[in-house]
Amino acid sequence: MDLDVITYPARLEPVQGVLVVLHGWGANAQDVAALAAYLDLPNYQLCFPNAPFPFPYGPAGRMWYDLPADYSFFSRPEFRDQPELRQSRQLLTDWLLSLEQITGVPLSRTILAGFSQGGAMTLDVGLQLPLAALMVLSGYLHAPLDAATLTQPLPKVLMVHGRQDQVVPLLASYQARDRLLELGASVHYHELMMGHEIQPAVLKLMQSFIEEMTA
Repeated sequence: MDLDVITYPARLEPVQGVLVVLHGWGANAQDVAALAAYLDLPNYQLCFPNAPFPFPYGPAGRMWYDLPADYSFFSRPEFRDQPELRQSRQLLTDWLLSLEQITGVPLSRTILAGFSQGGAMTLDVGLQLPLAALMVLSGYLHAPLDAATLTQPLPKVLMVHGRQDQVVPLLASYQARDRLLELGASVHYHELMMGHEIQPAVLKLMQSFIEEMTA
């Protein structure tokens, strides 16, 4: 099983970094690839992987793992070993580790971002790799974070969540944020008056976060 990836090469040289964006449950790589037109990152290569599993409720959708009917979006230790999650975690980790050879850009200049389930995957995988930064949009934690398994130093983290999110509770975002702060991560946290979505204001925060990192 391999990841199918939409890739946009950097428009300008020298290449400053790589931005990887993970879609949410039931969406696909094309959904988040549409964001490329709204981000002014000419020196970045942009990568949008498709999740490996077909979405059972729509022919075009993909998922990193299926959600049980009673899923609450709050971290649960036993969910760490959900079979599809384990497969997606390994596939995504292996692919990210291969990117340095493919692009010539080290992980230390690679940013991993994700929306909703993609945000949860960003935290799950990204905190174990020496990445430049993570961007978690309307995301959550799969399971409690074990400091012994995390890369050091931790990547910088941008978190954005809607106060009116009817899918992933705002409290789930608090849970993730507070645990990251406990572990000593640098967290840039923002709440916006929106639902479960990526509004233009979110893209502006992403743009500013990346520009500050590369300034």
